[in-house]
Amino acid sequence: MRNEAPKPAPTLYTLGHSRHALGDFIALLEKHGMVLVVDVRGQPYSRYNPQYNRERLERSLRAKGIDYAWRGEHLSGRPKQPEFYAANGEVLWDRLAESPALLAALDELREACCARRLALVCAEEDPNRCHRRFLLTPPLIARGIEVLHVRGDGHLQDERSVRAGEESPEAARQQGLFD
Repeated sequence: MRNEAPKPAPTLYTLGHSRHALGDFIALLEKHGMVLVVDVRGQPYSRYNPQYNRERLERSLRAKGIDYAWRGEHLSGRPKQPEFYAANGEVLWDRLAESPALLAALDELREACCARRLALVCAEEDPNRCHRRFLLTPPLIARGIEVLHVRGDGHLQDERSVRAGEESPEAARQQGLFD
């Protein structure tokens, strides 16, 4: 019997488009070999950054050979369903994290990242300020996925190093830092 090395965990990347010029954003994706962008914005439109409006972004990515999938209907930090909001309008993160639609979408992401190099994309560059990190990353890690955050300058930051330098997610939420 041979000793086989354990298979490495599948890797999933996250990236915030921020205010990057579209060409710079696409260059970040290309630098890290992304072949699929999974857009997790609930409202994939911006009056300030129209280059990231859903249809325009999809066309631009496909022109560069990168596939696009919008999954904000299940993976957004701004759900449409009222049961995920408190009376004061704050998102009930724990309830949202347990929703069957979100959990099923996370299982689909796991399968997708085993087959293709993909990036979850939202608007916020800093993963400490975005739901893709505090809502989506923990259950992805629990599913055996390594999560790497592509930062605006192009470097990769693993979840452990993000966590080491962060304030608590609850404190950041209270300050309204999440998108």
